[in-house]
Amino acid sequence: MQAIAFYLALPFIYLVSALPFPLLYLLSDLSYFILYYVIGYRKKVVLQNLKNSFPEKTEDEILALQKKFFRYFCDLFLETLKTFSISKRSMLKHCSMEEGSLHLMKKLFEEKKSVILVLGHQGNWEWGGHSFSLLCKHPLYVIYHPLENKYFDRLVIRMRTRFGTKLIEMKNTYRDMVKMKHETNATAFIADQTPSPENAYWTKFMNQDTPVFKGTEVIARKLNYPVVFVSVEKIKRGRYQLRAEILCANPSAAADGEISDLHTKKLEAEICRNPENWLWSHRRWKHKR
Repeated sequence: MQAIAFYLALPFIYLVSALPFPLLYLLSDLSYFILYYVIGYRKKVVLQNLKNSFPEKTEDEILALQKKFFRYFCDLFLETLKTFSISKRSMLKHCSMEEGSLHLMKKLFEEKKSVILVLGHQGNWEWGGHSFSLLCKHPLYVIYHPLENKYFDRLVIRMRTRFGTKLIEMKNTYRDMVKMKHETNATAFIADQTPSPENAYWTKFMNQDTPVFKGTEVIARKLNYPVVFVSVEKIKRGRYQLRAEILCANPSAAADGEISDLHTKKLEAEICRNPENWLWSHRRWKHKR
């Protein structure tokens, strides 16, 4: 069944990937109508997440935000499929990096400092990884969780490694990072996923008690790699920009929970700036303290 699903989907994936951007976004507009008004994909989840996160907003403001999110979500899905065929030149045209952030990463590399990058499901994080690999001297390693369908898993790996990014399976994160200590590199942690509540660090995020993976902080403190927050800001439709800033230059001296609080609060600030461009369909608060 895995193979059948894969080979049925494959022609659609490459057909969409081959579309020029104007047609891609026309398809996205149609997809939005079907997803929002016909299927109603996770509308209740998105609505509840928005209400809990922005209790000060009116019902009309929440509904408007919900619609904006679904438009962004459809763009994001099709842009990700576009990654299978996009050229390097087009990739950098659609996802650039702020000049000051480029200078920061260059300085860290020249100082031979490996770094931990922390980011969330914001903007187009897939394109952000590709542009980082194309623009920065640090070899980029992204932590990922393998898909259950081995055919789609291989396809996604091929998509994510097109421009030089390498992948680390989540269960091997610390072991592989220790093995690569001889290399000046960057390892990206997507820090807004949902861990099991028993082993999580609990904090306030978007007005709610939220479990946070401890791994980012624990590994940063053990290896003493500077923690750099990366945002992928949507400038306009089909255009994104990476911004990077150091959150913690000396993690080994940080107190328990300090790094987790820093990157959680930073992501919250970024979400509040552009709330429709975060993954509200994710069941981020399914666990309670």
